[in-house]
Amino acid sequence: MPDFDMLVLGSGPGGQKAAIAAAKLGRSVAVVDRGDMVGGVSLHTGTIPSKTLREAVLYLTGLTQRDLYGQSYRLKENITVADLTARTQHVVNRETEVIRSQLARNQVPLFAGTGRFLDPHTVALREVTGHERVLTADHVVIATGTRPARPETVEFDGRTILDSDNVLTIERVPRSMVIVGAGVIGMEYASMFAALGSKVTVVERRPAMLDMCDVEIVEALKYHLRDLAVTFRFGETVAAVEQHQHSALTVLESGKKIPADAVMYSAGRQGLTDELALENAGLTADRRGRIAVDENYRTPVPHIYAVGDVIGYPALAATSMEQGRAAAYHAFGEPVGRMHDLQPIGIYTIPEISFVGRTEDQLTEECVPFEVGVARYRELARGQIIGDAHGMLKLLVSPVDRKLLGVHCFGSGATELIHIGQSVMGCGGTVDYLVDAVFNYPTLAESYKVAALDATNRLRQLDRIGD
Repeated sequence: MPDFDMLVLGSGPGGQKAAIAAAKLGRSVAVVDRGDMVGGVSLHTGTIPSKTLREAVLYLTGLTQRDLYGQSYRLKENITVADLTARTQHVVNRETEVIRSQLARNQVPLFAGTGRFLDPHTVALREVTGHERVLTADHVVIATGTRPARPETVEFDGRTILDSDNVLTIERVPRSMVIVGAGVIGMEYASMFAALGSKVTVVERRPAMLDMCDVEIVEALKYHLRDLAVTFRFGETVAAVEQHQHSALTVLESGKKIPADAVMYSAGRQGLTDELALENAGLTADRRGRIAVDENYRTPVPHIYAVGDVIGYPALAATSMEQGRAAAYHAFGEPVGRMHDLQPIGIYTIPEISFVGRTEDQLTEECVPFEVGVARYRELARGQIIGDAHGMLKLLVSPVDRKLLGVHCFGSGATELIHIGQSVMGCGGTVDYLVDAVFNYPTLAESYKVAALDATNRLRQLDRIGD
């Protein structure tokens, strides 16, 4: 008899939800993870600390209040790393306790250590003491997550040359910083350090940043970041990074040299699979450490599942949670609905970006006609009250059936607001629903009504011409 019905390797969002879902189905389940990493990378070096750091930055710099109180407004003059990490550590500690409590409440034992496969049903648990014990299970879920990818040519020291993990433990706020990579993580940290007053230079080999987003939204973000003295070097590749005693020199292939107190690499993520001994389970990972799965998150070995960042795109905490739940349900024959294609994307830059559905460029490429409705925060009483005159909400509407094709938001609360559009789209609602709906006043949610009225006015003009 195996020790457990299911063994979960990793306690991040995907692993947690898989374990708890299996326990709710009355199955015996256990989780394996390092004692200092309960909650996974998401809780300790990823989503939670970076978003908490962002909140601390916004609060202490008073950045969002400057439209109301003047450009010199600042809650604290000399912001230290200790000021920032105090809030982060508080949240991480609280969240760790919440996760431990959830697992205990559902009678899911948590084994502290690392696991490696001995065979497809057997995992060797290596505890902190070095002692090994053997665990067996009918089903195994791999939810080990990822780490920052590090170019082999760069010598990371955690002080002047950093990745997105150790940027959270820097000794002081750098006066100047180079960020290599203009993806989601790179742009989030670029906006945070720019808000703190660091002179930031972003180097990106591609011609643009955040290419999954609406072009107009990206342009708005770029404008704001330039206003915070961020310099962009698109179409540029880093040739070398020279480490000096208290600074670093970034040399680009074009010959440009950029001195800075710190350099942060944001070069994608690498799956944490190299110590799992996957070959003993009959599995392999690709060069980025990712494991291939089918639509039910099942690997080529039918009783072994993989969820979360370790399987690649979309690599979001929100999707990882659903993948974990779906994998547990499938393993035990419980009916589970397919994850909806309408997955919202949230990017925690300053200001936030969030969207659901397709962009203008995608619709144009697919030859799908659309009309645009826009609401600007400065038109809303709530926008004036909170001091955000720059935010906007954009609706892309089909002139054929008046359904929403995409919703794009930029500004305060964007990642919360997007769910209204997601719900309307998911239920097959039309722009007319938003026109007729009553929204609390004054709120940012009212932007949906303003944008819907804008879109329907444009559709009305089209209809008149057609008549």
